[in-house]
Amino acid sequence: MQQLKASLTSARAQFTAARYRQLGDFPPGLLGSAQATREALSGRSREEAHGCVARAWVLATELALKAHSDVAWPAADRALAAAQASGDPVVHGEAARVLAITMRRSGRPAAAVDLLRRTADSLSQDRNDVSWAVAATLLMTSAYTAACGQRRSDALDLMSGAADAVGRVISARFRPSTPLFTVDATSTQVDLYWIGVHTALGTPDEGVPYAARIAPGQLPTTERRARYGTDCARMWHHLGDHRKTFASLRFTEQVAPEEVRRPALRALTADLLYAPVTVAGVREFAARTGVS
Repeated sequence: MQQLKASLTSARAQFTAARYRQLGDFPPGLLGSAQATREALSGRSREEAHGCVARAWVLATELALKAHSDVAWPAADRALAAAQASGDPVVHGEAARVLAITMRRSGRPAAAVDLLRRTADSLSQDRNDVSWAVAATLLMTSAYTAACGQRRSDALDLMSGAADAVGRVISARFRPSTPLFTVDATSTQVDLYWIGVHTALGTPDEGVPYAARIAPGQLPTTERRARYGTDCARMWHHLGDHRKTFASLRFTEQVAPEEVRRPALRALTADLLYAPVTVAGVREFAARTGVS
């Protein structure tokens, strides 16, 4: 079990460092090891192994989502099944989050919001600081999901609820012994989600103040700092500011070179490449990131 946990920690470190190609070698072996370990155990140890299997599938789903791969759906479904078998509400919340993202990508944002809300409500009843933190991350994800479905009122209410939940976590002076597998429950993370929510709702100008008050160094991982650059690039793109869009893409490339080769960011780069306004350096950037 200790070796399995060490492998899982190593795989998560690759993801948070945005080293997706290296992580790509992990899931098959990690999943096989996790499932073999689970089958050899019983009782509480077996439940704990179910949790490890669930988190391995969560990572596999996260990786598939980055690549816009159809593998995300079955991986998320298996993550949730293993999480339910583990009996651990925190692992259940982490698995529900990636399944909901997959549902949103598949055109089912309303069902995804419902899943996230129910799971967050359940976690909020738990007298456990970690459960509160995961519930806060689910509310952030549900707000963005509602925004993608153009449910403005729901999105704003859910983000307000997320901010309140994060405040509760901060008041409790919660410091996890190990990082959450989901995003962190911090005020900086709330600001980051506000950028994405407003961009998705078609009001990117309202996201600008949130972007301005984020110091990227406050974000705990390379993957999250890259997400900041990505969300800012989308925000400026929607505002029609090509130079700031490119500056955000360049920031993302500097912190996480693999991130700018993702399908979504390559599409954004292509838009800049063929925009009526020429921005110095875009053509070279496009060549570096595989955009023709």
